[in-house]
Amino acid sequence: MNVSSKRNKLSYIPTTEQDRAEMLQSIGAPSVDTLFEQIPAEARLDRNLRLPPGLAEQDVVSLLEGMAARNKHLGELTCFLGAGAYDHFIPSVVDAVISRSEFFTAYTPYQPEASQGVLQSIFEYQSMVAALTQMEVSNASLYDAGTALGEAIIMAHTTTKRNTVLVSRAIHPHYMQVLSSYVSGLGIKIGKADYADGVTNLTAMREHLDESVAAVVVQYPNFFGGIEPLEALTEAAHAVGAFMIVCVDPIALGLLTPPGAYDVDIVVGEGQPLGIPVGFGGPFLGLFACKQEHMWKMPGRVVGATTDSEGRTAYTLTLQTREQHIRREKATSNICTNQALMALAATVYLSALGKDGLRHVAELTFQKAHYAQQQICGKAGYSAAWNVPFFKEFVIRSDKPVDQVNQRLLDNGILGGLNLGKYYPELENHMLLCVTERRTKEEIDRLVELL
Repeated sequence: MNVSSKRNKLSYIPTTEQDRAEMLQSIGAPSVDTLFEQIPAEARLDRNLRLPPGLAEQDVVSLLEGMAARNKHLGELTCFLGAGAYDHFIPSVVDAVISRSEFFTAYTPYQPEASQGVLQSIFEYQSMVAALTQMEVSNASLYDAGTALGEAIIMAHTTTKRNTVLVSRAIHPHYMQVLSSYVSGLGIKIGKADYADGVTNLTAMREHLDESVAAVVVQYPNFFGGIEPLEALTEAAHAVGAFMIVCVDPIALGLLTPPGAYDVDIVVGEGQPLGIPVGFGGPFLGLFACKQEHMWKMPGRVVGATTDSEGRTAYTLTLQTREQHIRREKATSNICTNQALMALAATVYLSALGKDGLRHVAELTFQKAHYAQQQICGKAGYSAAWNVPFFKEFVIRSDKPVDQVNQRLLDNGILGGLNLGKYYPELENHMLLCVTERRTKEEIDRLVELL
């Protein structure tokens, strides 16, 4: 600790002048400036950084606490906002397990023989994702649903050797932005299939399907909450030799027919609802599963089970087709890691609930969402945008501007729905609302009363 006489504050400086002098002497450099001589002088900063004076620890804590107090969180607000991040109940066992030091501090398992516990947890995660989606193989996870979708279309492109991907406009607009970034420079064109009555317009999609299409991409349920006709969409894609890629809500699969039953080729999804709290942008969890015939083109890692020399069960990284493990030109992806801790959270969540528990959560979510929609649509000034089957999200048309409605709700401790007009100009004064199993009848009735 060094005391500054000018500021009379305590500040932590990790290295002293003597430390720096010794390090420079060890590497044979006369000064720190010589370490940056290769950078042109005009590109180097010739002044100190414009930073405020250092603070003592207690002052920093007070400053950050004051800033944090300006935020509202879901412990204070009743949440009816979804759109990709969902307020589901998380059993306490999830945090208890993932907070254990052997999991919480473990990095990606590069040396399989030294990481048996982490590898087993990933193996169990893969098994559960495969069972949930009814697909043959799952990888060890990706960052989030958006990146998983990006990896899926690249996988379809490299497998089919085709250059067009047909994406429904009823997928999350943020995912669409990620897809555009992913394919930039790869020669892949993204075609958009419009929606009608809250789901992908199958007739319009068929008009764009030909042998140049590598894959069809839909969400299940879609961004508006509508349940897409996967069987018909998959048949249309396969009729021209295209992949069918489906982005799922894993909670919905506790109730809906899994995509694998419709013979889809790749299933991705956002695993955040499986025991991961809503954060300010993350961390999230990207689900990725596919047919076994496509496994060697799959990004990321796959953990397998085997036996060691003494006949005991052992776990190993069976597939490591990323550029940090193999030659870049042979790699399926350059995605650098998996979300092992978040995958563990999902594994513990699914283990704690079990098959029946997950179905119960899905049923409660479904029933409460439909109760909310019926009550809201019974009020003057509000109506359902479409008459389409939905799971937990639905679109309401309002006579008033959505931002105005949401401000009134926020003033009364309720986080309202998403203003769809910001993403879909044709949906001005339309609100996307979400209801999960956490919402009580009293909370829903309070929402309806305020509306």
